[in-house]
Amino acid sequence: MNAPQALPPDCSAARFAQALRSFAAVLGDDAVLSAPSGLAAYLDPYSPLPDDDPDAFAPAAVLLPGSVTQVQAVLRLASAAGLPLWPVSIGRNLAYGGPAPRLRGTLVLDLRRMNRILEVNPTLAYALVEPGVSYFDLHAYLHREGIALWVDPPAVGWGSVVGNTLERGIGVTPYGDHAAMQCGMEVVLASGDIVRTGMGALAGGSAWQLHRDGYGPGLDGLFMQSNFGIVTKMGIWLMPAPETALLCQASFAREADLEAVVETLRPLRLADVLHGPAVIESAVRWAASVSARRDWHDGAGPMPVAALDHMIRALDIGWWNLRFGLYGPPALVQARWRIARKAFGAIDGARLTAWPYSAASVASVASAPPGGGAVGLLGVPSVAAMRMLSWCGGDGAHLDVSPLCPATGTHAMRQYRLVRERAAAYGFDYYGGFTAAPRCLHHIFAAIFDRADPVQRSQARALAHRLVDELGAAGYGLYRAHLDLMDRVAAQQDFNGHAMQALVQRLKDALDPAGMLAPGKQGIWPAGHPSTPACGTD
Repeated sequence: MNAPQALPPDCSAARFAQALRSFAAVLGDDAVLSAPSGLAAYLDPYSPLPDDDPDAFAPAAVLLPGSVTQVQAVLRLASAAGLPLWPVSIGRNLAYGGPAPRLRGTLVLDLRRMNRILEVNPTLAYALVEPGVSYFDLHAYLHREGIALWVDPPAVGWGSVVGNTLERGIGVTPYGDHAAMQCGMEVVLASGDIVRTGMGALAGGSAWQLHRDGYGPGLDGLFMQSNFGIVTKMGIWLMPAPETALLCQASFAREADLEAVVETLRPLRLADVLHGPAVIESAVRWAASVSARRDWHDGAGPMPVAALDHMIRALDIGWWNLRFGLYGPPALVQARWRIARKAFGAIDGARLTAWPYSAASVASVASAPPGGGAVGLLGVPSVAAMRMLSWCGGDGAHLDVSPLCPATGTHAMRQYRLVRERAAAYGFDYYGGFTAAPRCLHHIFAAIFDRADPVQRSQARALAHRLVDELGAAGYGLYRAHLDLMDRVAAQQDFNGHAMQALVQRLKDALDPAGMLAPGKQGIWPAGHPSTPACGTD
């Protein structure tokens, strides 16, 4: 039996129908979706919610504006009708809720039709794009136009450049910190006013995509992982295509080697010998990109050590596997490789391999070393990471928990063991790994489950909630969270009586007093909502 149609909070069916007609008059009938068939794509694709409440994050309708003018018109109509909006760039924030809104009955404002690449500057190495531009789109444009610049793709290339950056996504090349490579935004506020950040505040200025901070306060970060405005344009710095690239891999035989790997990696990152994020992958994460779990073990619960050992030997990988790229003139690349090879080679049992690419071979790359997503190191988007969904069979889904970790071996091992042990207790393999910035590790663990199995869904959700609590108690905060976890993670920001939440609430109330934009995103609710900090949070 299908769930009843979601309606916006405190809105009758008649009033909602009138609002939809008003939206259609501005956007066109094809840009207003309210039938169940149209809304199905805007549910959480990997929802861990129970069968008795499967649509807690269901939208009431979807609006698809094609211009900034139409975004402003939607805001005026939504404000007049008292309807909440959930802006998404494309809605590919999978494993964190996808395009679904935090509050049932919110209208999704999908910006995918705003998909223009407005400018690419080959000399100064930047692009200005709209939210509907994906990594595939931008990469194809650069390739088609013969522009010697790279994108830095996230794990799945079909996502929005703007959307991934606003969620502070991480890639694998030297431009892998996407938020740090952003420069200049155009933002439509809840009032309908348009603001350009940084040097874009100067009408006709020449440095909008060149100098992020501008004059006065830097506000770009205010619109990342927030609900303070709708980003309609964004500048992104692009990596000049290197003369050569060397794709490097290392495997380490023992589980305990994680500590030595991190201790070796940190000084190399701090000294910029490795000048981009390096990825440490568990054996299961690697294996899931080239095989299925049933190839190694077909029993319930986490894979036993004997099965893991057999899988590692058969695939000729390590318990931990490191991947990174080196870029630039051949002499510089080889010098960096000699340093890295010596450092990691000092770990007993380590095996290192490297694959060289010239500028020409990168431009026409058709293959890369084994393992999911290796072409990302060459600036090429892919969807290889989606292979993980076949790991456990059934209707594959995953729920991610993403804590930050100090870049020390002790912390990495402590955090890994906590996550692995809790995962095992709930019946899950440790599918995870660390992406290394110089001083901090992004630890991403995925609970892979069959979304058609209510028991597996329930266990994945219970595990995620427990991990958030235990990681937070240990001092490990998450940098990103699923819809179902947002309030829980926000409530952990308890320094000085939740002073940060109180400040964010004041900003929300000032910029969006009606609480129209993305209520509940990152735990930021309209004033007076039961989940606001002043009213307490579960």
